[in-house]
Amino acid sequence: MSDFDLTQKYRDLWIQCENCYFLNYKKLLKAKMNICEQCGDHLKMSSSDRIELSIDPGTWDPMDEDMVSQDPIQFDSEEEADFDLDLEEKRKTGLTEAVQTGTGQLNGIPIAIGVMDFQFMGGSMGSVVGEKITRLIEHATNKFLPLIIVCASGGARMQEGSLSLMQMGKISSALYEYQSKKRLFYVSILTSPTTGGVTASFGMLGDIIIAEPNAYVAFAGKRVIEQTLNQTVPEGSQEAEYLFEKGLFDLIVPRNLLKSALSELFKLHAPFFFESKC
Repeated sequence: MSDFDLTQKYRDLWIQCENCYFLNYKKLLKAKMNICEQCGDHLKMSSSDRIELSIDPGTWDPMDEDMVSQDPIQFDSEEEADFDLDLEEKRKTGLTEAVQTGTGQLNGIPIAIGVMDFQFMGGSMGSVVGEKITRLIEHATNKFLPLIIVCASGGARMQEGSLSLMQMGKISSALYEYQSKKRLFYVSILTSPTTGGVTASFGMLGDIIIAEPNAYVAFAGKRVIEQTLNQTVPEGSQEAEYLFEKGLFDLIVPRNLLKSALSELFKLHAPFFFESKC
């Protein structure tokens, strides 16, 4: 039996680390927050697991769960005659879109949070993703809630053309109202990968920007840059640690310390929320 056959046979039991290729037992990996037992690399994590990690038990209240795309540009796949490209993602993830939004409590602090899911069409930002995040920001603005958006995306969704690019401006406009006019507090969390239109918009607009260790963060990917400019991109130049040295982020926080770090940040900024309500 080939290595590929073995991988396929046991893929539901083990997850291979992309950094050191160590096989992590799936049931134990979740308890360790999807951090590789061998090298400590932060593996990809579903949006549901991130919500479970961040939000106090019993406090999660989702928003706009049933919102789905209506195929605005009548995109037709070569393989399928209708717009059911995301059916496999819906079956695989149990989600209707590439982001989950809602409210909850983080160590007792009421917050609004959006969590992107890379397993759903590469976390691509289509019109529904943009609308859900915009509504979340507007809700946080009206209720004077601190805001968290966890980014994990390949960028704008090509199947929706320029309409997906419009979401960048729409979300940024809602954030302007939230941050500049209401003076509320937004934390952007960049996980691996965060690229394209998400990096070029709300991913980099946080009052505090936090990256996970070794997160791949870029606008254009390494391959695209090299093919377009015919230049070699230095190894590691699009990873969180290198970018942190260049001043792109405020913090790099390991996943197991993230909830406590967020709690401290919100407590520090608590007076601003009380002032905003007055």
